[in-house]
Amino acid sequence: MIYVHVPFCKRFCTYCDFYSEIAREGCFQPYADELCAEIRRRAREIDDDPKTLYFGGGTPSVLPLSVLSRILIALDEAGHGGPYREFTMEVNPEDIVERGRSYADSLLSLGVNRISMGIQSFDDGLLKWMNRRHDAAGAWEAYRIVREAGFRNVSIDLIFGISHLTDEIWEATVDEAIALGPEHISCYQLTVEGESALAEMVGDGRYTEAGDEQCRRQYDRLCQKLSAAGYRHYEISNFAKPGFEAVHNGGYWARRPYVGIGPGAHSFNGSSRTWNSKDLRGWTSASETLSAEDALVETLMLALRTDKGIDAGFLHGNCSKEDIGNLVRNGALVRVGDRYRIPEDHFFVSDEIIRELI
Repeated sequence: MIYVHVPFCKRFCTYCDFYSEIAREGCFQPYADELCAEIRRRAREIDDDPKTLYFGGGTPSVLPLSVLSRILIALDEAGHGGPYREFTMEVNPEDIVERGRSYADSLLSLGVNRISMGIQSFDDGLLKWMNRRHDAAGAWEAYRIVREAGFRNVSIDLIFGISHLTDEIWEATVDEAIALGPEHISCYQLTVEGESALAEMVGDGRYTEAGDEQCRRQYDRLCQKLSAAGYRHYEISNFAKPGFEAVHNGGYWARRPYVGIGPGAHSFNGSSRTWNSKDLRGWTSASETLSAEDALVETLMLALRTDKGIDAGFLHGNCSKEDIGNLVRNGALVRVGDRYRIPEDHFFVSDEIIRELI
Protein backbone atom coordinates (compact mmCIF):
# COMPACT_ATOMS: atom_id res chain seq x y z
CA MET A 1 0.00 0.00 0.00
CA ILE A 2 1.37 3.37 -1.05
CA TYR A 3 -0.09 6.77 -0.20
CA VAL A 4 1.16 9.94 -1.93
CA HIS A 5 0.25 13.25 -0.37
CA VAL A 6 -0.29 16.17 -2.74
CA PRO A 7 -0.21 19.28 -0.52
CA PHE A 8 -1.71 21.81 -2.93
CA CYS A 9 -5.13 23.41 -3.27
CA LYS A 10 -6.41 26.36 -5.27
CA ARG A 11 -8.41 27.44 -2.21
CA PHE A 12 -9.05 26.05 1.27
CA CYS A 13 -12.39 24.55 2.26
CA THR A 14 -14.10 25.94 5.34
CA TYR A 15 -13.98 22.66 7.25
CA CYS A 16 -10.58 21.24 6.23
CA ASP A 17 -7.33 21.18 8.20
CA PHE A 18 -5.39 18.60 6.15
CA TYR A 19 -1.93 19.88 5.33
CA SER A 20 -2.04 21.90 2.11
CA GLU A 21 -0.58 25.04 0.54
CA ILE A 22 -2.04 27.31 -2.12
CA ALA A 23 -0.92 26.05 -5.53
CA ARG A 24 1.31 28.68 -7.11
CA GLU A 25 3.31 28.89 -10.30
CA GLY A 26 6.59 27.03 -9.95
CA CYS A 27 5.59 24.98 -6.89
CA PHE A 28 5.16 21.60 -8.55
CA GLN A 29 8.63 20.77 -9.89
CA PRO A 30 10.50 21.33 -6.57
CA TYR A 31 7.83 19.21 -4.85
CA ALA A 32 8.31 16.46 -7.45
CA ASP A 33 12.10 16.62 -6.97
CA GLU A 34 11.75 16.00 -3.23
CA LEU A 35 9.01 13.41 -3.63
CA CYS A 36 10.95 11.32 -6.15
CA ALA A 37 14.02 11.49 -3.91
CA GLU A 38 11.93 10.17 -1.01
CA ILE A 39 10.62 7.32 -3.19
CA ARG A 40 14.18 6.29 -4.04
CA ARG A 41 15.30 6.62 -0.43
CA ARG A 42 12.44 4.56 0.98
CA ALA A 43 12.08 1.96 -1.77
CA ARG A 44 12.96 -0.91 0.57
CA GLU A 45 10.11 0.00 2.91
CA ILE A 46 7.50 -0.56 0.21
CA ASP A 47 5.96 -3.99 -0.20
CA ASP A 48 7.46 -5.92 -3.10
CA ASP A 49 4.02 -6.13 -4.68
CA PRO A 50 1.98 -3.11 -3.56
CA LYS A 51 -1.66 -3.72 -4.35
CA THR A 52 -2.87 -0.15 -3.99
CA LEU A 53 -1.72 3.37 -4.78
CA TYR A 54 -3.63 6.36 -3.45
CA PHE A 55 -3.06 10.01 -4.34
CA GLY A 56 -4.69 12.17 -1.66
CA GLY A 57 -4.44 15.75 -0.54
CA GLY A 58 -4.82 18.55 -0.75
CA THR A 59 -6.14 18.36 -4.26
CA PRO A 60 -4.23 15.85 -6.42
CA SER A 61 -6.14 16.94 -9.52
CA VAL A 62 -4.24 20.26 -9.55
CA LEU A 63 -1.03 18.37 -10.40
CA PRO A 64 0.17 18.81 -13.98
CA LEU A 65 0.06 15.51 -15.82
CA SER A 66 3.80 15.76 -16.41
CA VAL A 67 4.40 15.80 -12.65
CA LEU A 68 2.03 12.90 -12.06
CA SER A 69 3.83 10.92 -14.78
CA ARG A 70 7.19 11.72 -13.22
CA ILE A 71 6.08 10.38 -9.83
CA LEU A 72 4.77 7.18 -11.39
CA ILE A 73 8.04 6.71 -13.29
CA ALA A 74 9.96 7.12 -10.01
CA LEU A 75 7.82 4.40 -8.40
CA ASP A 76 8.41 2.15 -11.41
CA GLU A 77 12.18 2.71 -11.32
CA ALA A 78 12.16 1.92 -7.60
CA GLY A 79 10.56 -1.41 -8.44
CA HIS A 80 7.07 -0.55 -7.27
CA GLY A 81 5.21 0.46 -10.42
CA GLY A 82 1.78 -0.70 -11.55
CA PRO A 83 -0.49 -2.04 -12.62
CA TYR A 84 -2.15 -1.76 -9.22
CA ARG A 85 -5.26 -3.61 -8.15
CA GLU A 86 -6.57 -0.20 -7.09
CA PHE A 87 -5.10 3.18 -8.06
CA THR A 88 -7.19 5.98 -6.58
CA MET A 89 -6.94 9.65 -7.48
CA GLU A 90 -8.80 12.27 -5.46
CA VAL A 91 -10.23 14.95 -7.73
CA ASN A 92 -12.11 18.21 -7.44
CA PRO A 93 -15.05 18.40 -9.86
CA GLU A 94 -13.95 21.84 -11.08
CA ASP A 95 -10.56 20.50 -12.18
CA ILE A 96 -12.25 17.78 -14.24
CA VAL A 97 -14.58 20.29 -15.89
CA GLU A 98 -11.80 22.82 -16.57
CA ARG A 99 -9.38 20.26 -18.00
CA GLY A 100 -11.99 18.23 -19.82
CA ARG A 101 -12.27 14.79 -21.30
CA SER A 102 -8.63 14.66 -22.44
CA TYR A 103 -7.48 15.02 -18.82
CA ALA A 104 -9.74 12.15 -17.69
CA ASP A 105 -8.48 10.07 -20.61
CA SER A 106 -4.90 10.76 -19.54
CA LEU A 107 -5.56 9.69 -15.95
CA LEU A 108 -6.96 6.42 -17.23
CA SER A 109 -3.99 5.87 -19.54
CA LEU A 110 -1.59 6.48 -16.62
CA GLY A 111 -3.19 3.62 -14.72
CA VAL A 112 -5.68 5.40 -12.47
CA ASN A 113 -8.63 3.03 -12.14
CA ARG A 114 -10.60 4.61 -9.30
CA ILE A 115 -11.75 8.22 -8.96
CA SER A 116 -12.64 9.75 -5.60
CA MET A 117 -14.59 12.94 -6.27
CA GLY A 118 -15.16 15.50 -3.54
CA ILE A 119 -18.70 16.59 -4.32
CA GLN A 120 -19.75 17.18 -0.66
CA SER A 121 -23.18 18.63 -1.55
CA PHE A 122 -25.55 19.30 -4.44
CA ASP A 123 -26.80 22.52 -2.87
CA ASP A 124 -25.10 25.61 -4.29
CA GLY A 125 -25.60 27.64 -1.13
CA LEU A 126 -23.89 25.01 1.01
CA LEU A 127 -21.09 24.59 -1.52
CA LYS A 128 -20.45 28.33 -1.38
CA TRP A 129 -20.42 28.24 2.43
CA MET A 130 -17.90 25.37 2.28
CA ASN A 131 -15.74 27.50 -0.05
CA ARG A 132 -15.81 24.80 -2.68
CA ARG A 133 -14.77 25.70 -6.25
CA HIS A 134 -17.59 23.84 -7.98
CA ASP A 135 -21.36 24.11 -8.03
CA ALA A 136 -23.94 21.34 -8.33
CA ALA A 137 -24.03 21.55 -12.13
CA GLY A 138 -20.23 21.22 -12.18
CA ALA A 139 -20.43 18.07 -10.06
CA TRP A 140 -22.82 16.44 -12.51
CA GLU A 141 -20.67 17.50 -15.46
CA ALA A 142 -17.46 16.21 -13.87
CA TYR A 143 -19.11 12.89 -13.15
CA ARG A 144 -20.32 12.65 -16.75
CA ILE A 145 -16.80 13.32 -18.05
CA VAL A 146 -15.11 10.60 -15.99
CA ARG A 147 -17.82 8.11 -16.91
CA GLU A 148 -17.49 8.87 -20.62
CA ALA A 149 -13.72 8.50 -20.30
CA GLY A 150 -14.29 4.93 -19.14
CA PHE A 151 -13.93 4.99 -15.36
CA ARG A 152 -15.94 2.14 -13.86
CA ASN A 153 -15.08 2.69 -10.22
CA VAL A 154 -16.10 6.13 -8.97
CA SER A 155 -16.51 7.23 -5.37
CA ILE A 156 -18.08 10.49 -4.23
CA ASP A 157 -17.86 12.28 -0.88
CA LEU A 158 -20.79 13.93 0.91
CA ILE A 159 -21.02 15.87 4.18
CA PHE A 160 -23.94 15.94 6.64
CA GLY A 161 -24.45 17.40 10.09
CA ILE A 162 -24.09 21.04 9.06
CA SER A 163 -26.29 23.13 11.33
CA HIS A 164 -28.03 24.91 8.44
CA LEU A 165 -28.37 21.75 6.35
CA THR A 166 -32.09 20.99 6.52
CA ASP A 167 -33.40 17.45 6.42
CA GLU A 168 -35.14 18.25 3.13
CA ILE A 169 -31.92 19.40 1.47
CA TRP A 170 -30.04 16.41 2.87
CA GLU A 171 -32.59 13.92 1.56
CA ALA A 172 -32.49 15.62 -1.85
CA THR A 173 -28.68 15.39 -1.75
CA VAL A 174 -28.73 11.68 -1.05
CA ASP A 175 -31.32 11.17 -3.78
CA GLU A 176 -29.09 13.00 -6.28
CA ALA A 177 -26.12 10.89 -5.24
CA ILE A 178 -28.12 7.73 -5.84
CA ALA A 179 -29.27 9.08 -9.20
CA LEU A 180 -25.64 9.54 -10.24
CA GLY A 181 -25.03 5.87 -9.49
CA PRO A 182 -21.42 5.86 -8.21
CA GLU A 183 -19.97 2.55 -7.09
CA HIS A 184 -18.94 4.02 -3.74
CA ILE A 185 -20.18 6.82 -1.47
CA SER A 186 -18.32 8.20 1.56
CA CYS A 187 -20.41 10.32 3.93
CA TYR A 188 -18.86 12.26 6.77
CA GLN A 189 -20.40 14.20 9.61
CA LEU A 190 -19.03 17.73 9.74
CA THR A 191 -16.48 18.05 12.53
CA VAL A 192 -14.67 21.13 13.75
CA GLU A 193 -10.94 20.63 13.16
CA GLY A 194 -8.45 22.70 15.11
CA GLU A 195 -6.64 24.46 12.26
CA SER A 196 -9.66 25.00 10.00
CA ALA A 197 -11.50 28.19 9.11
CA LEU A 198 -14.56 26.55 10.67
CA ALA A 199 -12.82 26.43 14.06
CA GLU A 200 -12.34 30.19 13.86
CA MET A 201 -16.01 30.62 12.95
CA VAL A 202 -17.05 28.59 15.99
CA GLY A 203 -14.64 30.53 18.18
CA ASP A 204 -16.00 33.94 17.25
CA GLY A 205 -19.65 32.87 17.17
CA ARG A 206 -20.20 32.84 13.40
CA TYR A 207 -21.12 29.15 13.42
CA THR A 208 -22.94 26.92 15.90
CA GLU A 209 -22.45 23.18 15.57
CA ALA A 210 -25.39 20.96 14.68
CA GLY A 211 -26.95 19.04 17.56
CA ASP A 212 -26.67 15.29 18.03
CA GLU A 213 -30.35 14.79 17.26
CA GLN A 214 -30.05 16.45 13.85
CA CYS A 215 -26.86 14.55 13.01
CA ARG A 216 -28.35 11.22 14.07
CA ARG A 217 -31.52 11.87 12.08
CA GLN A 218 -29.57 12.68 8.92
CA TYR A 219 -27.27 9.69 9.37
CA ASP A 220 -30.23 7.35 9.80
CA ARG A 221 -31.91 8.61 6.62
CA LEU A 222 -28.63 8.21 4.77
CA CYS A 223 -28.35 4.58 5.90
CA GLN A 224 -31.95 3.83 4.99
CA LYS A 225 -31.77 5.37 1.53
CA LEU A 226 -28.44 3.86 0.52
CA SER A 227 -29.45 0.42 1.78
CA ALA A 228 -32.63 0.57 -0.29
CA ALA A 229 -30.50 1.58 -3.29
CA GLY A 230 -28.32 -1.53 -2.95
CA TYR A 231 -25.26 -0.11 -1.21
CA ARG A 232 -23.45 -2.15 1.44
CA HIS A 233 -22.71 -0.16 4.58
CA TYR A 234 -19.31 -1.75 5.13
CA GLU A 235 -17.73 0.92 7.34
CA ILE A 236 -19.24 3.64 9.50
CA SER A 237 -18.78 6.36 6.86
CA ASN A 238 -18.56 4.24 3.71
CA PHE A 239 -21.06 2.57 1.42
CA ALA A 240 -20.34 0.52 -1.68
CA LYS A 241 -22.06 -1.52 -4.31
CA PRO A 242 -21.02 -5.16 -3.81
CA GLY A 243 -17.44 -5.71 -4.93
CA PHE A 244 -16.50 -2.02 -4.90
CA GLU A 245 -15.41 -1.62 -1.28
CA ALA A 246 -12.24 0.52 -1.08
CA VAL A 247 -9.25 -1.83 -1.03
CA HIS A 248 -6.77 0.82 0.11
CA ASN A 249 -8.87 2.17 2.98
CA GLY A 250 -9.75 -1.39 3.94
CA GLY A 251 -6.03 -1.92 4.50
CA TYR A 252 -5.98 0.95 6.99
CA TRP A 253 -8.87 -0.55 8.96
CA ALA A 254 -7.16 -3.95 8.99
CA ARG A 255 -3.89 -2.31 10.16
CA ARG A 256 -1.91 -3.48 7.16
CA PRO A 257 1.48 -1.81 6.64
CA TYR A 258 1.59 1.15 4.27
CA VAL A 259 4.11 3.75 3.16
CA GLY A 260 3.14 7.42 3.03
CA ILE A 261 5.19 9.61 0.68
CA GLY A 262 5.22 13.41 0.70
CA PRO A 263 5.00 16.23 3.25
CA GLY A 264 2.55 15.49 6.04
CA ALA A 265 2.14 11.82 5.01
CA HIS A 266 1.99 9.04 7.60
CA SER A 267 3.32 5.47 7.39
CA PHE A 268 2.79 2.27 9.40
CA ASN A 269 4.99 -0.84 9.42
CA GLY A 270 2.95 -3.00 11.79
CA SER A 271 4.64 -1.91 15.01
CA SER A 272 5.43 1.79 14.63
CA ARG A 273 4.11 4.90 12.93
CA THR A 274 6.14 7.44 11.01
CA TRP A 275 5.05 10.88 9.89
CA ASN A 276 6.63 13.45 7.62
CA SER A 277 6.89 17.08 8.60
CA LYS A 278 4.63 19.63 6.92
CA ASP A 279 7.28 21.32 4.81
CA LEU A 280 7.29 21.78 1.05
CA ARG A 281 11.08 21.64 0.96
CA GLY A 282 13.29 19.23 2.86
CA TRP A 283 10.57 17.55 4.86
CA THR A 284 11.81 15.33 7.65
CA SER A 285 10.28 12.36 9.46
CA ALA A 286 9.69 11.26 13.02
CA SER A 287 8.37 7.99 14.42
CA GLU A 288 7.01 6.28 17.49
CA THR A 289 6.80 2.62 18.47
CA LEU A 290 3.30 1.60 19.45
CA SER A 291 2.83 0.07 22.88
CA ALA A 292 0.81 -3.12 23.31
CA GLU A 293 -2.03 -0.99 24.66
CA ASP A 294 -1.87 1.35 21.65
CA ALA A 295 -2.04 -1.61 19.28
CA LEU A 296 -4.98 -3.09 21.18
CA VAL A 297 -6.95 0.17 21.09
CA GLU A 298 -6.25 0.65 17.38
CA THR A 299 -7.28 -2.91 16.56
CA LEU A 300 -10.55 -2.58 18.45
CA MET A 301 -11.37 0.88 17.15
CA LEU A 302 -10.63 0.18 13.50
CA ALA A 303 -12.17 -3.29 13.29
CA LEU A 304 -15.39 -2.28 15.02
CA ARG A 305 -15.84 0.56 12.51
CA THR A 306 -16.51 -2.11 9.87
CA ASP A 307 -19.39 -4.48 9.25
CA LYS A 308 -16.97 -7.40 9.54
CA GLY A 309 -16.28 -6.54 13.15
CA ILE A 310 -13.62 -8.23 15.24
CA ASP A 311 -12.59 -11.78 16.09
CA ALA A 312 -14.47 -13.09 19.13
CA GLY A 313 -11.36 -14.69 20.59
CA PHE A 314 -9.48 -11.40 20.41
CA LEU A 315 -12.34 -9.53 22.06
CA HIS A 316 -12.75 -12.05 24.88
CA GLY A 317 -9.00 -12.18 25.40
CA ASN A 318 -8.59 -8.43 25.78
CA CYS A 319 -11.86 -6.98 27.08
CA SER A 320 -14.06 -7.49 30.11
CA LYS A 321 -16.55 -10.32 29.62
CA GLU A 322 -19.01 -8.31 31.70
CA ASP A 323 -18.71 -5.30 29.40
CA ILE A 324 -19.10 -7.50 26.33
CA GLY A 325 -22.16 -9.17 27.83
CA ASN A 326 -23.79 -5.84 28.72
CA LEU A 327 -23.26 -4.50 25.20
CA VAL A 328 -24.70 -7.67 23.67
CA ARG A 329 -27.78 -7.50 25.93
CA ASN A 330 -28.28 -3.84 24.98
CA GLY A 331 -28.05 -4.62 21.27
CA ALA A 332 -24.87 -2.58 20.85
CA LEU A 333 -22.85 -5.67 19.88
CA VAL A 334 -23.98 -8.74 17.97
CA ARG A 335 -22.16 -12.01 17.47
CA VAL A 336 -22.07 -13.40 13.94
CA GLY A 337 -20.22 -16.71 13.80
CA ASP A 338 -16.76 -16.22 15.28
CA ARG A 339 -16.90 -12.41 15.19
CA TYR A 340 -18.56 -9.54 17.02
CA ARG A 341 -19.75 -6.42 15.22
CA ILE A 342 -21.61 -3.22 15.98
CA PRO A 343 -25.00 -3.36 14.22
CA GLU A 344 -25.78 -0.58 11.78
CA ASP A 345 -28.42 0.99 14.04
CA HIS A 346 -25.63 1.58 16.60
CA PHE A 347 -22.92 2.76 14.19
CA PHE A 348 -23.69 6.38 15.03
CA VAL A 349 -22.68 5.83 18.68
CA SER A 350 -19.79 3.47 17.91
CA ASP A 351 -17.24 5.69 19.67
CA GLU A 352 -19.16 5.32 22.94
CA ILE A 353 -19.40 1.56 22.50
CA ILE A 354 -15.67 1.23 21.81
CA ARG A 355 -14.87 3.39 24.85
CA GLU A 356 -16.87 0.99 27.03
CA LEU A 357 -14.77 -1.92 25.79
CA ILE A 358 -11.47 -0.08 26.23
